[in-house]
Amino acid sequence: MQSKDQTGIHIEGHIKIFDPTSKEVYIDKRNAIHYENMSYALAQSLSNSINGGYIYQMSFGNGGTSVDPTGIITYLTPNTSGTNASLYNPTYSKVIDPNAATNTDPTRNFTEVRHTTGYNYSDIFCTCLLDYGEPSGQAAYDTTNTGEQTFIFDELGLVNYSATGTNLLLTHVIFHPVQKSLNRLIQIDYTVRIQSLTGLVSV
Repeated sequence: MQSKDQTGIHIEGHIKIFDPTSKEVYIDKRNAIHYENMSYALAQSLSNSINGGYIYQMSFGNGGTSVDPTGIITYLTPNTSGTNASLYNPTYSKVIDPNAATNTDPTRNFTEVRHTTGYNYSDIFCTCLLDYGEPSGQAAYDTTNTGEQTFIFDELGLVNYSATGTNLLLTHVIFHPVQKSLNRLIQIDYTVRIQSLTGLVSV
């Protein structure tokens, strides 16, 4: 009788948002995985589909939270169902595919695979730098007293490449608002770990 592999695959992610100059960490937490979209993207990538499937860009938004007059933050649930899932209110995105012609700075915005021989997991390390001058139209200083500005981010996700234009949201994370302004650098290190269910190791 033919045996059946029952180990299975687990995917999890973790983000760190910080200032690469001062080393101040703004966000350090795990994210939610959109398993349907992720499974489809993995299948496309493994089959070398002309439609793509691989991680292409990091998307930022400001619709993940609401803040009441007393300062209490309410966090929405990450969007992890439905193939048309997206950020609640995407306001900016940046290409992190190191091979894409649309990536204007692949030395600071890229993805790479990290694996140690003998271990049952591999990491996709994604990093993105929002430089002083980006996004265009941001406030001059990080001193706003309102959370309603376009580039006060409280959600982000990884999005795959699709030759047909149907890009899929692969991950979604919601966090307390972080302002991007002209006077600060913001770097996002985003790790997606793919591993066997046997001997799970958290990222």
